[in-house]
Amino acid sequence: MTSSMPVLAIDLGATKILAAVVADNGTLLAEKQVRMHPKGGQHAGKQITALAVEMLAVAGPVQSIGVCVPGIYRKATGTVWAPNITGWNDYPLLSEIRAFSGNRLIVIDSDRTCSILGEQWLGAAAGCSDAIFVAVGTGIGAGILCGGNIVDGAHGSAGAIGWMALERPYSGDFAASGCFESRASGAGIAAEAKRMIKKGENYAGELSKIDADLLTASHVLEAYDSGDRIAIAVVRQAVAFWGMAVANLVSLFNPQVIVFGGGVFGPAQALLPQIMHEARKWAQPVAINQVRLAASALGSNAVVYGAARLAMLHIKNSGL
Repeated sequence: MTSSMPVLAIDLGATKILAAVVADNGTLLAEKQVRMHPKGGQHAGKQITALAVEMLAVAGPVQSIGVCVPGIYRKATGTVWAPNITGWNDYPLLSEIRAFSGNRLIVIDSDRTCSILGEQWLGAAAGCSDAIFVAVGTGIGAGILCGGNIVDGAHGSAGAIGWMALERPYSGDFAASGCFESRASGAGIAAEAKRMIKKGENYAGELSKIDADLLTASHVLEAYDSGDRIAIAVVRQAVAFWGMAVANLVSLFNPQVIVFGGGVFGPAQALLPQIMHEARKWAQPVAINQVRLAASALGSNAVVYGAARLAMLHIKNSGL
């Protein structure tokens, strides 16, 4: 085997499974996506197997398989905790993949870790050894590179920054997903907008025209651009939280770049200058002048490219 062989990258999400054969220059040679089985558990495991075997059949020689998961990978046991996939509290993913992988190398890590690896390889963090990817979607998480090394922590949960304590006093709202996530994730932004609309007297703005059960962060950001007063208040609050989080990450890790991605950025990338302005109030004053903020260059493909990069690095580290 040679390191110039393509790898198989598998991106597991809460609602989809994407498998791609990726060349060592980043070219996508083949890819296919299926919807995650709603029952999760072994149903999802069988889908992964079927999709991977199908892709391997068209790929030719593949030396390594990289898999990203939406949760925590427990290296000691080869199992996954993924709260958004039914029945994956301690799912034996490694043994599932070994059953069809032959003698191929297998490596598994979190979607947040794969995101920063993708951006370092082909995106907004190219050339950086110290970089952080902040994923803001339904939840919030961070992939961290420090000195060129992935920071996973002792048990795989490093980067769970949705649990950053950024507000006091403690509120019961924080119990389910953490302080930062409950205030500034996509779900948190929508929830805050609903609270303000409910309290707002004589409010008849853009957001009042949307069914509360259907209101999303995208609606809030669109209304912000049109000058809606509640949307402005909600977004300003989110910017304040994002800025505090940036300040904390900068002061802790002194990164070269912090890349923002996930479902909310896109639409929110125009807010990066405001986020930096807020961060400067809180951050270590030397380190904040050594970092830049950037929007993801790879978008939704950051994770699958990162899974491919993970597989390639595993080949290198294995000495093959």
